[in-house]
Amino acid sequence: MTFPGGTSISRLTVYSGTACADGLEGGTPHLHTASTEAYVVVGGHGALQTIDVHGLRETELSAGSTVWFTPGTIHRAINRAGLEVVVVMQNAGLPEAGDAVMTFPPEIVADPERYRQAATLPVGGSDADVEAAVARRRELAVAGFLQIADALRAGDTGPLRRLYDSAVALVRPKAAAWRDIWEDTVAQETRHTAEILTALERGDGAHLLDSALMESRPERRWGMCGHLRAHDVAHPIVHTP
Repeated sequence: MTFPGGTSISRLTVYSGTACADGLEGGTPHLHTASTEAYVVVGGHGALQTIDVHGLRETELSAGSTVWFTPGTIHRAINRAGLEVVVVMQNAGLPEAGDAVMTFPPEIVADPERYRQAATLPVGGSDADVEAAVARRRELAVAGFLQIADALRAGDTGPLRRLYDSAVALVRPKAAAWRDIWEDTVAQETRHTAEILTALERGDGAHLLDSALMESRPERRWGMCGHLRAHDVAHPIVHTP
């Protein structure tokens, strides 16, 4: 019943209106530890800044652009004019379960409690309170992002490697629960497809009688990169039982 392939999907309006320390508007740089993410740009234009062991890269984005990046790729969405993106994320709910790690300065990322305090947005506060917290954590993450980028320009991969070590330490306690999510979504979908192919090979189309239409309505959230309209694809509305 999950979204095709056990992926997740959301629509993203990249943050704008307030520039960071380097003069750019956009989202909070972060990486994913287990999931590949894709951007399908549906409006506006901007850029995607990415960091890996090969350095900093900036990829221009406009309507029709499609890019994706693997675990460990630090990414930062830059909004230059109304950047709107459909985000497709591998492995269903892992990002919501803590797969993302923001690029806070090393002394924060290395300390789980300080990281939690810096990353957590206020619950039950006004939009102004949440927006201020979003801006604070973005500035912290941009500071760490720029430190890593500067080091890589000088040929020093040490800060990036230390970030990776800290990121693994942060998410390690969650990995067993992530395996359960993966088993119930991606792995289950893969096994189901294998069963269908086996049935088709023997001429059995009984599964076609179980066809169904599903829908997931959007839920508004404050994301790392911008305002999200997220879709709960693990618990869809089934219109045709």
